[in-house]
Amino acid sequence: MGPCTTVTGLYACTPPCASGMLSNTTSTTAGRDGIKKEEVLLPPHSGSEDSDDCAGDLPGDQEPNERRVKILGDNGLIHASCTSSGSSVNELSCRSGSGDSPTPRTALNRNRTISGSKSEDHLMTTSDGRKVYTKGRPPWYDRSGKRLKKPYLIGICGGSASGKTTVAKKIIDRLEMPWVTVLSMDSFYKVLSPEDHELAAENNYNFDHPDAFDFEALHEVLARLRQGKSVEVPVYDFTTHSRDKNPKVMYGADVLIFEGILAFHNEEINKLIDLKIFVDTDSDTRLARRLQRDIEERGRDIAGVLKQYKDFVKPAFDSFIAPCMKVADIIVPRGGDNYVAIDLILRQITQQLTERGYDASKSFYNQRHEMSHFEASEELPENLTVVKESPQVKGLHTFIRNRETYRDEFIFYSERLMRILIENAMEHMNYEKVTVETTNGSYEGCRLTDEICGISIMRAGETLEKSVRSVVKDCKMGKILIQTNQKTMEPELYYLRLPKNMERFKVLLLDATVATGAAAMMAIRILLDHDVKEENIFVVSLLMATSGIHSLAYAFPKVKLLTSAVDEHLNESYHIIPGIGNFGDRYFGTDPLSDFSDDEDYGANYR
Repeated sequence: MGPCTTVTGLYACTPPCASGMLSNTTSTTAGRDGIKKEEVLLPPHSGSEDSDDCAGDLPGDQEPNERRVKILGDNGLIHASCTSSGSSVNELSCRSGSGDSPTPRTALNRNRTISGSKSEDHLMTTSDGRKVYTKGRPPWYDRSGKRLKKPYLIGICGGSASGKTTVAKKIIDRLEMPWVTVLSMDSFYKVLSPEDHELAAENNYNFDHPDAFDFEALHEVLARLRQGKSVEVPVYDFTTHSRDKNPKVMYGADVLIFEGILAFHNEEINKLIDLKIFVDTDSDTRLARRLQRDIEERGRDIAGVLKQYKDFVKPAFDSFIAPCMKVADIIVPRGGDNYVAIDLILRQITQQLTERGYDASKSFYNQRHEMSHFEASEELPENLTVVKESPQVKGLHTFIRNRETYRDEFIFYSERLMRILIENAMEHMNYEKVTVETTNGSYEGCRLTDEICGISIMRAGETLEKSVRSVVKDCKMGKILIQTNQKTMEPELYYLRLPKNMERFKVLLLDATVATGAAAMMAIRILLDHDVKEENIFVVSLLMATSGIHSLAYAFPKVKLLTSAVDEHLNESYHIIPGIGNFGDRYFGTDPLSDFSDDEDYGANYR
């Protein structure tokens, strides 16, 4: 890729075509400048590949391969230099209130006091009316379950109140990508000791010094996000100077934006960033913004803000923040007001994403179509277990497949069959031999050793939760909402709630039916991204189609598939034939919409 042009009073270097594909989903973290974090869904993935950092200084130290261009900007002729050198969707919402944790000064009018807060909305409306959704993530993997793209990581550095949030928001506003994750460095302040608390109360603690941040935890979070793993982001309360006991969960995106006053201070973190942007704003402007923000949002007094600025903020900028310009790829004067710089940044990002194969105008992978036409041998895979077709099981299927069966009978016989299916799944767990004492002697038996949790794919998968709880005592439960996009007919992730420490569980992944396997494949990929071992995942479903079985077995050969029956065919609408109808509608008593079809739980027509 050729060098790119950057701006101004902009001294810039251009990263080479680094690797790093995209994926789709969302989560935001709030920063000092007002970025808001929302937990969610979802993020894709990447290996962490190092890119050459630009070491270009100011124009006097330009390298031989650096070229200058002249650009007519807002204020006349702007000089730009460029050197060859070597990112989920979260909503970005500026300065909105948070109610995550109580603060001792509730009487004050404070809009934001913590580093992360829940968002009331699931989308951001851009200046041109376009919606940037924080939820609804299409597949980020191919038919084999491997990740298609890596995130593109953009770092934004600059002094306190320099306009980093504004630049980030304008990038999102014009990027035309629906899934972006924003992570703020403010979430990684260290927890203060009692002595440091006293200093902070007297405005004598230096929050702008590198020692105030937990760079080790920050690096781990960024590395996991680039790998498509879920992360727990600390929530820092600026009034109590402590971390909330409930961290926020972030999970992947096509583009990751990381912003902070010392975003480029750590060399290991710099290696993870694909594009480094330094926002350079006049010190008087930054001071004015900081005064307004700290007084209005954090309930501080003018004297305290000025004292802290003089003693810590200004010296820290000169000593630690300003030197970060040396490693920046692009330096943006005047922050978000520099429209020429923003335009050039967008061109560079768009070019990088295009070279990585991202096309926002179309679905990059028609997953369901390929999965429904999966060619495999006639023999069912070894990792499939089908409940023995006894007269009882056959009779239960007769009831639930019959379109004339009344709803109360449908629920009753379905739950009987679910109980048999879950009991059958327990045969695949690990047990240890134990000896217990009876009233008349001792008995050699066995006891379950695995920790089990159930994850239901909403909505139809929730119907199996009752049976799981009746079989597995005190079973932890989680939910994943995956819906079909009616335009692309692809599954999309909308909601995610999983138990903590998922890696230690054997997971029963629950869905009423598996047709193409698209929803189940997305759910399995999510579990793998949360460090669950493939061999510890059990897909449990009342009915599976052969195409879905072969697709899942091909992508995840160690995942065990458990069902009570197998149907061979799908129709052109990906419905199982003969099937059992739309299981969710029949179970919950809802009327099916004429233009709606659930992702996996619709089969033959019924009344």
